[in-house]
Amino acid sequence: MKTCKLVLLLAAALPALALSVVSVQAQQQLLPGSNAKPAEPGKPAEDTVLTGSVTDESEWQDLGVAIPGFSTDRPVSTAAEGGSTDVLGKNLARVVFNDLKNNGLFKPTGPDQLPGIAYAEVAAPAFQGWRARNAEMLVQGFVKAADDGRLTVGCYLYDVALGQELARQGYVVRPDEWRRAAHKCADMVYSRLSGESPFFDSKIAYIAETGPKDHRRKQLAIMDSDGANHRFITNGQATALTPRYSPDYSRIAYLSYLNGNPRIYVYDIGTGQQHLVTQAKGPTFAPRWSPDGKYILYSMAIAGNTDIYRVPASGGESVRLTNTTGINVGGSYSPDGSKIVFESDRSGSQQVYVMNADGTNQQRISFFGARAATPEWSPRGDQIAFTYLGGNFRIAVMNPQGGGLRFLTDSWQDEAPSWSPNGRIIQFFRTERGSGRTAIWQVDLTGRNERKLKTPVDASDPAWGPVLP
Repeated sequence: MKTCKLVLLLAAALPALALSVVSVQAQQQLLPGSNAKPAEPGKPAEDTVLTGSVTDESEWQDLGVAIPGFSTDRPVSTAAEGGSTDVLGKNLARVVFNDLKNNGLFKPTGPDQLPGIAYAEVAAPAFQGWRARNAEMLVQGFVKAADDGRLTVGCYLYDVALGQELARQGYVVRPDEWRRAAHKCADMVYSRLSGESPFFDSKIAYIAETGPKDHRRKQLAIMDSDGANHRFITNGQATALTPRYSPDYSRIAYLSYLNGNPRIYVYDIGTGQQHLVTQAKGPTFAPRWSPDGKYILYSMAIAGNTDIYRVPASGGESVRLTNTTGINVGGSYSPDGSKIVFESDRSGSQQVYVMNADGTNQQRISFFGARAATPEWSPRGDQIAFTYLGGNFRIAVMNPQGGGLRFLTDSWQDEAPSWSPNGRIIQFFRTERGSGRTAIWQVDLTGRNERKLKTPVDASDPAWGPVLP
Protein backbone atom coordinates (compact mmCIF):
# COMPACT_ATOMS: atom_id res chain seq x y z
CA MET A 1 0.00 0.00 0.00
CA LYS A 2 1.41 3.38 -0.91
CA THR A 3 1.34 5.95 1.82
CA CYS A 4 -0.95 8.80 0.81
CA LYS A 5 0.48 12.29 1.10
CA LEU A 6 -1.77 15.22 1.86
CA VAL A 7 -0.46 18.51 0.60
CA LEU A 8 -1.22 21.21 3.13
CA LEU A 9 -1.97 24.40 1.24
CA LEU A 10 -0.72 27.75 2.48
CA ALA A 11 -3.43 29.30 4.62
CA ALA A 12 -3.24 32.52 2.64
CA ALA A 13 -4.01 30.67 -0.57
CA LEU A 14 -7.32 29.28 0.62
CA PRO A 15 -9.37 32.49 0.35
CA ALA A 16 -8.00 32.97 -3.16
CA LEU A 17 -9.35 29.58 -4.18
CA ALA A 18 -12.80 30.56 -2.98
CA LEU A 19 -12.59 34.08 -4.46
CA SER A 20 -11.62 33.03 -7.96
CA VAL A 21 -15.14 32.21 -9.14
CA VAL A 22 -17.29 34.92 -7.55
CA SER A 23 -18.10 38.46 -8.63
CA VAL A 24 -16.18 41.53 -7.56
CA GLN A 25 -19.12 42.61 -5.42
CA ALA A 26 -19.10 39.27 -3.61
CA GLN A 27 -15.33 39.42 -3.21
CA GLN A 28 -15.65 42.71 -1.35
CA GLN A 29 -17.89 41.00 1.22
CA LEU A 30 -15.59 38.06 1.82
CA LEU A 31 -13.53 37.88 5.01
CA PRO A 32 -9.88 38.59 4.26
CA GLY A 33 -8.91 36.24 7.09
CA SER A 34 -8.83 36.97 10.80
CA ASN A 35 -5.80 37.85 12.85
CA ALA A 36 -6.28 34.72 14.95
CA LYS A 37 -3.31 32.40 14.65
CA PRO A 38 -4.22 28.77 13.91
CA ALA A 39 -3.30 26.53 16.80
CA GLU A 40 -0.30 24.26 16.61
CA PRO A 41 -1.29 20.57 16.82
CA GLY A 42 -2.08 19.76 20.42
CA LYS A 43 -1.94 23.39 21.60
CA PRO A 44 -4.72 25.96 22.00
CA ALA A 45 -4.56 29.08 19.85
CA GLU A 46 -3.79 32.36 21.51
CA ASP A 47 -7.43 33.46 21.64
CA THR A 48 -8.93 30.15 22.69
CA VAL A 49 -11.40 30.81 25.50
CA LEU A 50 -12.88 27.37 26.06
CA THR A 51 -12.24 25.74 29.42
CA GLY A 52 -13.13 22.50 31.12
CA SER A 53 -11.89 18.92 31.03
CA VAL A 54 -12.85 15.78 29.16
CA THR A 55 -14.32 14.29 32.31
CA ASP A 56 -16.63 17.29 32.81
CA GLU A 57 -18.93 17.66 29.81
CA SER A 58 -21.03 20.51 31.22
CA GLU A 59 -19.32 23.22 29.20
CA TRP A 60 -18.22 21.27 26.16
CA GLN A 61 -21.60 19.93 25.19
CA ASP A 62 -23.17 23.39 25.25
CA LEU A 63 -20.99 24.18 22.25
CA GLY A 64 -23.14 23.99 19.13
CA VAL A 65 -21.13 23.28 15.98
CA ALA A 66 -22.96 23.60 12.64
CA ILE A 67 -21.50 21.64 9.70
CA PRO A 68 -23.39 22.22 6.43
CA GLY A 69 -22.47 20.33 3.30
CA PHE A 70 -19.22 21.42 1.66
CA SER A 71 -19.87 23.50 -1.44
CA THR A 72 -18.34 23.27 -4.90
CA ASP A 73 -17.70 25.80 -7.64
CA ARG A 74 -19.37 23.49 -10.17
CA PRO A 75 -20.51 19.86 -10.13
CA VAL A 76 -17.77 17.76 -11.72
CA SER A 77 -17.71 13.99 -12.08
CA THR A 78 -14.91 12.38 -10.10
CA ALA A 79 -13.65 8.92 -9.28
CA ALA A 80 -14.53 9.54 -5.64
CA GLU A 81 -17.47 8.03 -3.80
CA GLY A 82 -20.71 9.67 -5.00
CA GLY A 83 -19.43 10.41 -8.46
CA SER A 84 -19.52 14.22 -8.46
CA THR A 85 -18.17 17.08 -6.38
CA ASP A 86 -21.60 18.25 -5.19
CA VAL A 87 -22.45 14.81 -3.76
CA LEU A 88 -18.93 14.46 -2.38
CA GLY A 89 -19.27 17.79 -0.58
CA LYS A 90 -22.09 16.46 1.53
CA ASN A 91 -20.23 13.23 2.20
CA LEU A 92 -17.18 15.18 3.38
CA ALA A 93 -19.33 17.14 5.84
CA ARG A 94 -20.93 13.91 7.08
CA VAL A 95 -17.52 12.47 7.95
CA VAL A 96 -16.53 15.63 9.81
CA PHE A 97 -19.88 15.61 11.63
CA ASN A 98 -19.54 11.96 12.69
CA ASP A 99 -15.96 12.43 13.85
CA LEU A 100 -16.90 15.34 16.10
CA LYS A 101 -20.13 13.75 17.30
CA ASN A 102 -18.57 10.53 18.48
CA ASN A 103 -15.75 11.91 20.63
CA GLY A 104 -18.00 13.12 23.44
CA LEU A 105 -16.94 16.77 23.52
CA PHE A 106 -19.35 18.51 21.17
CA LYS A 107 -22.93 18.44 19.97
CA PRO A 108 -22.60 19.12 16.25
CA THR A 109 -25.42 19.44 13.73
CA GLY A 110 -24.64 17.81 10.42
CA PRO A 111 -25.41 18.47 6.77
CA ASP A 112 -28.54 16.31 6.72
CA GLN A 113 -30.21 18.70 9.20
CA LEU A 114 -28.94 21.97 7.69
CA PRO A 115 -29.50 23.95 4.49
CA GLY A 116 -26.79 23.94 1.89
CA ILE A 117 -24.56 26.95 1.30
CA ALA A 118 -23.46 28.70 -1.85
CA TYR A 119 -19.84 28.49 -2.92
CA ALA A 120 -19.29 32.18 -2.22
CA GLU A 121 -20.50 31.69 1.38
CA VAL A 122 -17.62 29.39 2.25
CA ALA A 123 -15.36 32.36 2.94
CA ALA A 124 -18.23 34.76 3.69
CA PRO A 125 -20.60 33.04 6.15
CA ALA A 126 -24.11 34.35 6.71
CA PHE A 127 -23.43 34.77 10.42
CA GLN A 128 -26.80 36.26 11.28
CA GLY A 129 -28.60 33.22 9.92
CA TRP A 130 -26.36 30.87 11.90
CA ARG A 131 -26.91 32.89 15.06
CA ALA A 132 -30.63 32.44 14.56
CA ARG A 133 -30.00 28.68 14.56
CA ASN A 134 -28.11 28.96 17.89
CA ALA A 135 -24.86 27.84 16.30
CA GLU A 136 -21.79 28.91 18.26
CA MET A 137 -19.20 27.50 15.89
CA LEU A 138 -19.43 26.94 12.15
CA VAL A 139 -17.47 24.55 9.95
CA GLN A 140 -17.71 25.26 6.22
CA GLY A 141 -15.74 23.92 3.33
CA PHE A 142 -15.47 23.38 -0.39
CA VAL A 143 -14.31 20.70 -2.81
CA LYS A 144 -12.96 21.29 -6.30
CA ALA A 145 -11.80 18.81 -8.95
CA ALA A 146 -8.62 19.50 -10.90
CA ASP A 147 -7.96 18.44 -14.48
CA ASP A 148 -5.56 15.74 -13.27
CA GLY A 149 -8.36 14.14 -11.22
CA ARG A 150 -7.10 15.23 -7.83
CA LEU A 151 -9.36 17.01 -5.39
CA THR A 152 -8.77 20.22 -3.48
CA VAL A 153 -10.67 20.37 -0.19
CA GLY A 154 -10.82 23.52 1.92
CA CYS A 155 -11.96 23.63 5.54
CA TYR A 156 -12.83 26.76 7.56
CA LEU A 157 -13.74 27.15 11.23
CA TYR A 158 -15.66 30.25 12.36
CA ASP A 159 -16.79 31.70 15.67
CA VAL A 160 -20.39 32.67 14.91
CA ALA A 161 -20.91 35.01 17.86
CA LEU A 162 -17.78 37.01 17.04
CA GLY A 163 -18.21 36.71 13.29
CA GLN A 164 -14.56 35.71 12.96
CA GLU A 165 -12.53 33.01 11.28
CA LEU A 166 -10.59 30.88 13.76
CA ALA A 167 -8.68 28.51 11.49
CA ARG A 168 -8.48 27.18 7.96
CA GLN A 169 -6.63 24.42 6.15
CA GLY A 170 -6.62 22.91 2.67
CA TYR A 171 -5.67 19.55 1.23
CA VAL A 172 -4.96 18.06 -2.20
CA VAL A 173 -5.83 14.38 -2.35
CA ARG A 174 -6.48 11.57 -4.78
CA PRO A 175 -10.20 10.79 -5.23
CA ASP A 176 -9.89 7.52 -3.32
CA GLU A 177 -8.40 9.38 -0.32
CA TRP A 178 -11.15 12.00 0.10
CA ARG A 179 -12.00 10.71 3.56
CA ARG A 180 -8.53 11.66 4.77
CA ALA A 181 -9.26 15.29 3.92
CA ALA A 182 -12.45 15.10 5.98
CA HIS A 183 -10.61 13.55 8.93
CA LYS A 184 -7.92 16.25 8.70
CA CYS A 185 -10.64 18.89 8.76
CA ALA A 186 -12.20 17.30 11.86
CA ASP A 187 -8.73 17.14 13.45
CA MET A 188 -8.25 20.86 12.84
CA VAL A 189 -11.61 21.72 14.42
CA TYR A 190 -11.07 19.39 17.38
CA SER A 191 -7.58 20.71 18.10
CA ARG A 192 -8.54 24.37 17.68
CA LEU A 193 -11.52 24.16 20.03
CA SER A 194 -10.22 21.71 22.63
CA GLY A 195 -6.50 22.42 22.68
CA GLU A 196 -5.92 18.65 22.45
CA SER A 197 -3.85 16.71 19.94
CA PRO A 198 -5.79 15.34 16.93
CA PHE A 199 -6.57 11.69 16.29
CA PHE A 200 -9.21 11.27 13.56
CA ASP A 201 -6.75 10.84 10.67
CA SER A 202 -5.37 7.58 11.96
CA LYS A 203 -5.66 3.85 11.28
CA ILE A 204 -6.70 0.83 13.30
CA ALA A 205 -5.26 -2.65 12.94
CA TYR A 206 -7.39 -5.55 14.12
CA ILE A 207 -8.06 -9.26 13.70
CA ALA A 208 -10.90 -10.18 11.34
CA GLU A 209 -12.61 -13.38 12.50
CA THR A 210 -14.77 -15.83 10.54
CA GLY A 211 -15.85 -19.45 10.90
CA PRO A 212 -17.18 -21.56 13.81
CA LYS A 213 -16.11 -20.96 17.41
CA ASP A 214 -13.87 -24.03 17.52
CA HIS A 215 -12.18 -23.30 14.19
CA ARG A 216 -11.87 -19.54 13.75
CA ARG A 217 -10.13 -18.04 10.75
CA LYS A 218 -8.19 -14.98 11.95
CA GLN A 219 -6.73 -12.47 9.50
CA LEU A 220 -4.79 -9.26 10.03
CA ALA A 221 -6.78 -6.26 8.76
CA ILE A 222 -6.63 -2.47 8.88
CA MET A 223 -9.23 0.32 8.62
CA ASP A 224 -9.70 4.03 9.23
CA SER A 225 -10.35 5.30 12.76
CA ASP A 226 -14.09 5.51 12.01
CA GLY A 227 -14.33 1.98 10.60
CA ALA A 228 -14.15 2.84 6.89
CA ASN A 229 -11.74 1.60 4.19
CA HIS A 230 -11.23 -1.98 5.36
CA ARG A 231 -8.30 -3.91 3.98
CA PHE A 232 -7.19 -7.47 4.72
CA ILE A 233 -3.40 -7.86 5.08
CA THR A 234 -3.05 -11.63 5.55
CA ASN A 235 -4.96 -14.38 3.74
CA GLY A 236 -5.95 -16.41 6.81
CA GLN A 237 -3.85 -19.48 6.06
CA ALA A 238 -1.95 -18.75 9.28
CA THR A 239 -3.69 -17.46 12.40
CA ALA A 240 -2.87 -13.80 13.08
CA LEU A 241 -3.13 -12.26 16.56
CA THR A 242 -2.48 -9.06 18.58
CA PRO A 243 -1.30 -6.52 15.99
CA ARG A 244 0.38 -3.27 17.00
CA TYR A 245 1.46 -0.26 14.92
CA SER A 246 5.02 1.01 15.17
CA PRO A 247 5.35 4.52 16.65
CA ASP A 248 6.02 6.03 13.21
CA TYR A 249 3.08 4.18 11.58
CA SER A 250 5.38 2.55 8.99
CA ARG A 251 5.07 -1.03 10.31
CA ILE A 252 2.75 -3.46 12.09
CA ALA A 253 4.04 -6.16 14.43
CA TYR A 254 1.81 -9.18 14.89
CA LEU A 255 1.84 -12.78 16.03
CA SER A 256 1.37 -15.56 13.48
CA TYR A 257 0.65 -19.24 14.13
CA LEU A 258 1.22 -21.66 11.23
CA ASN A 259 0.97 -25.38 12.01
CA GLY A 260 1.22 -24.54 15.70
CA ASN A 261 4.52 -22.65 15.33
CA PRO A 262 4.44 -19.11 16.79
CA ARG A 263 6.30 -16.38 14.92
CA ILE A 264 6.45 -12.62 15.32
CA TYR A 265 6.42 -10.73 12.03
CA VAL A 266 6.74 -7.06 11.15
CA TYR A 267 4.70 -5.95 8.15
CA ASP A 268 5.95 -2.89 6.23
CA ILE A 269 2.94 -0.77 5.28
CA GLY A 270 4.73 1.11 2.52
CA THR A 271 6.18 -1.89 0.66
CA GLY A 272 3.73 -4.63 1.63
CA GLN A 273 6.68 -6.81 2.64
CA GLN A 274 7.15 -8.51 5.98
CA HIS A 275 10.10 -9.98 7.83
CA LEU A 276 10.42 -12.52 10.61
CA VAL A 277 11.52 -11.03 13.93
CA THR A 278 11.66 -14.20 16.00
CA GLN A 279 10.40 -17.76 15.92
CA ALA A 280 9.68 -18.64 19.51
CA LYS A 281 10.37 -21.97 21.20
CA GLY A 282 7.05 -22.07 23.06
CA PRO A 283 3.60 -20.46 23.08
CA THR A 284 4.03 -16.75 22.41
CA PHE A 285 1.84 -13.73 23.14
CA ALA A 286 1.36 -9.99 22.69
CA PRO A 287 4.16 -8.31 20.71
CA ARG A 288 4.46 -4.63 21.69
CA TRP A 289 6.71 -1.84 20.37
CA SER A 290 9.09 0.32 22.37
CA PRO A 291 8.40 4.08 21.95
CA ASP A 292 11.51 4.52 19.78
CA GLY A 293 10.53 1.62 17.50
CA LYS A 294 13.80 -0.22 18.09
CA TYR A 295 12.51 -3.12 20.19
CA ILE A 296 9.52 -5.41 20.52
CA LEU A 297 8.32 -6.92 23.78
CA TYR A 298 6.65 -10.33 23.76
CA SER A 299 5.74 -13.11 26.16
CA MET A 300 6.86 -16.72 25.77
CA ALA A 301 6.06 -19.86 27.76
CA ILE A 302 8.87 -22.32 28.47
CA ALA A 303 8.68 -25.27 30.87
CA GLY A 304 5.49 -24.06 32.50
CA ASN A 305 6.60 -20.47 33.08
CA THR A 306 5.67 -17.51 30.91
CA ASP A 307 8.01 -14.53 30.91
CA ILE A 308 8.41 -11.24 29.07
CA TYR A 309 11.22 -10.84 26.57
CA ARG A 310 12.66 -7.98 24.50
CA VAL A 311 13.97 -8.47 20.97
CA PRO A 312 15.32 -5.96 18.40
CA ALA A 313 12.63 -5.10 15.86
CA SER A 314 15.05 -6.08 13.10
CA GLY A 315 15.54 -9.50 14.66
CA GLY A 316 18.30 -10.94 16.84
CA GLU A 317 18.81 -12.27 20.34
CA SER A 318 16.02 -11.94 22.88
CA VAL A 319 16.56 -10.68 26.44
CA ARG A 320 14.38 -12.01 29.26
CA LEU A 321 12.99 -9.26 31.49
CA THR A 322 10.96 -11.28 34.00
CA ASN A 323 11.94 -14.53 35.71
CA THR A 324 9.30 -15.62 38.20
CA THR A 325 7.11 -18.63 38.71
CA GLY A 326 3.79 -18.29 36.93
CA ILE A 327 2.55 -16.26 33.97
CA ASN A 328 3.92 -12.85 33.06
CA VAL A 329 2.14 -11.49 29.99
CA GLY A 330 1.77 -8.29 28.04
CA GLY A 331 4.13 -5.45 28.36
CA SER A 332 3.31 -1.87 27.40
CA TYR A 333 5.94 0.86 27.61
CA SER A 334 5.37 4.21 29.26
CA PRO A 335 5.56 7.03 26.67
CA ASP A 336 9.09 7.95 27.71
CA GLY A 337 10.23 4.33 27.45
CA SER A 338 11.49 4.19 31.04
CA LYS A 339 8.91 1.72 32.42
CA ILE A 340 6.79 -1.24 31.36
CA VAL A 341 3.35 -2.20 32.64
CA PHE A 342 2.38 -5.88 32.45
CA GLU A 343 0.16 -8.52 34.01
CA SER A 344 1.31 -11.36 36.23
CA ASP A 345 -0.29 -14.04 38.39
CA ARG A 346 2.73 -14.41 40.68
CA SER A 347 0.56 -13.27 43.63
CA GLY A 348 -2.05 -15.97 42.93
CA SER A 349 -4.31 -14.09 40.51
CA GLN A 350 -3.88 -11.87 37.47
CA GLN A 351 -2.76 -8.40 38.57
CA VAL A 352 -1.05 -5.37 37.06
CA TYR A 353 2.65 -4.74 37.69
CA VAL A 354 5.12 -2.07 36.66
CA MET A 355 8.86 -2.50 36.16
CA ASN A 356 11.78 -0.53 34.78
CA ALA A 357 12.48 -0.99 31.09
CA ASP A 358 15.43 -3.27 31.90
CA GLY A 359 13.25 -5.55 34.05
CA THR A 360 14.34 -4.26 37.44
CA ASN A 361 12.15 -2.96 40.28
CA GLN A 362 9.02 -5.04 39.55
CA GLN A 363 6.10 -3.85 41.67
CA ARG A 364 2.42 -4.72 41.85
CA ILE A 365 0.08 -1.71 41.50
CA SER A 366 -3.46 -3.21 41.36
CA PHE A 367 -5.10 -3.92 44.72
CA PHE A 368 -8.86 -3.73 44.27
CA GLY A 369 -10.13 -7.24 45.00
CA ALA A 370 -10.53 -8.49 41.44
CA ARG A 371 -8.29 -9.73 38.66
CA ALA A 372 -6.79 -7.40 36.05
CA ALA A 373 -5.38 -8.09 32.59
CA THR A 374 -4.16 -6.55 29.29
CA PRO A 375 -2.83 -3.25 30.70
CA GLU A 376 -1.82 -0.53 28.25
CA TRP A 377 -0.16 2.77 29.08
CA SER A 378 -1.81 5.96 27.82
CA PRO A 379 0.25 7.93 25.27
CA ARG A 380 -0.16 10.89 27.65
CA GLY A 381 1.48 8.85 30.45
CA ASP A 382 -1.16 9.72 33.05
CA GLN A 383 -3.31 6.59 33.00
CA ILE A 384 -3.26 2.85 32.37
CA ALA A 385 -6.20 1.15 30.71
CA PHE A 386 -6.86 -2.51 31.45
CA THR A 387 -9.46 -5.28 31.52
CA TYR A 388 -11.14 -5.55 34.93
CA LEU A 389 -12.06 -9.19 35.59
CA GLY A 390 -14.67 -9.22 38.32
CA GLY A 391 -17.83 -11.09 37.34
CA ASN A 392 -18.05 -9.63 33.87
CA PHE A 393 -15.17 -8.13 31.87
CA ARG A 394 -15.04 -4.33 31.92
CA ILE A 395 -12.72 -1.67 30.53
CA ALA A 396 -11.24 0.42 33.33
CA VAL A 397 -8.48 2.96 33.89
CA MET A 398 -6.21 3.82 36.82
CA ASN A 399 -3.19 6.01 37.36
CA PRO A 400 0.35 4.55 37.12
CA GLN A 401 0.47 4.14 40.91
CA GLY A 402 -2.69 2.00 40.89
CA GLY A 403 -5.10 4.62 42.25
CA GLY A 404 -8.05 6.47 40.72
CA LEU A 405 -9.86 3.37 39.47
CA ARG A 406 -12.70 4.23 37.07
CA PHE A 407 -14.90 1.95 34.99
CA LEU A 408 -15.63 3.01 31.42
CA THR A 409 -17.83 0.11 30.28
CA ASP A 410 -20.28 -2.29 31.90
CA SER A 411 -21.06 -5.07 29.45
CA TRP A 412 -20.71 -8.83 29.63
CA GLN A 413 -17.24 -9.20 28.08
CA ASP A 414 -15.18 -6.16 27.08
CA GLU A 415 -11.41 -6.59 26.82
CA ALA A 416 -8.07 -5.60 25.27
CA PRO A 417 -8.10 -1.77 25.48
CA SER A 418 -6.03 0.29 23.06
CA TRP A 419 -5.60 4.08 23.24
CA SER A 420 -6.24 6.71 20.59
CA PRO A 421 -3.11 8.67 19.61
CA ASN A 422 -4.10 11.59 21.88
CA GLY A 423 -5.03 9.42 24.88
CA ARG A 424 -8.67 10.54 25.02
CA ILE A 425 -10.52 7.58 23.45
CA ILE A 426 -10.13 3.87 24.17
CA GLN A 427 -11.08 1.10 21.81
CA PHE A 428 -11.64 -2.52 22.76
CA PHE A 429 -13.49 -5.59 21.57
CA ARG A 430 -16.79 -6.81 22.93
CA THR A 431 -18.01 -10.41 22.85
CA GLU A 432 -21.76 -11.03 22.73
CA ARG A 433 -23.19 -13.37 25.32
CA GLY A 434 -24.52 -16.54 23.71
CA SER A 435 -23.51 -15.97 20.09
CA GLY A 436 -19.84 -15.39 20.85
CA ARG A 437 -19.66 -12.76 18.10
CA THR A 438 -17.01 -10.09 18.53
CA ALA A 439 -16.94 -6.44 17.50
CA ILE A 440 -14.75 -3.38 18.02
CA TRP A 441 -16.08 -0.55 20.17
CA GLN A 442 -14.78 2.82 21.29
CA VAL A 443 -15.48 4.77 24.48
CA ASP A 444 -14.30 8.19 25.63
CA LEU A 445 -12.80 8.83 29.04
CA THR A 446 -16.12 9.90 30.52
CA GLY A 447 -17.48 6.39 29.84
CA ARG A 448 -20.70 7.97 28.51
CA ASN A 449 -20.03 7.90 24.79
CA GLU A 450 -19.73 4.46 23.20
CA ARG A 451 -19.73 3.65 19.51
CA LYS A 452 -19.50 0.40 17.60
CA LEU A 453 -17.30 0.32 14.50
CA LYS A 454 -18.63 -1.44 11.44
CA THR A 455 -16.48 -4.27 10.15
CA PRO A 456 -17.27 -6.72 7.33
CA VAL A 457 -16.81 -9.70 9.69
CA ASP A 458 -16.33 -10.23 13.43
CA ALA A 459 -13.39 -8.29 14.85
CA SER A 460 -11.06 -8.51 17.86
CA ASP A 461 -7.63 -7.40 19.14
CA PRO A 462 -7.85 -3.75 17.98
CA ALA A 463 -4.77 -1.55 17.97
CA TRP A 464 -4.89 2.18 17.28
CA GLY A 465 -2.07 3.61 15.21
CA PRO A 466 -0.56 7.12 15.38
CA VAL A 467 -1.91 10.09 13.44
CA LEU A 468 -0.94 9.80 9.80
CA PRO A 469 1.76 12.11 8.41
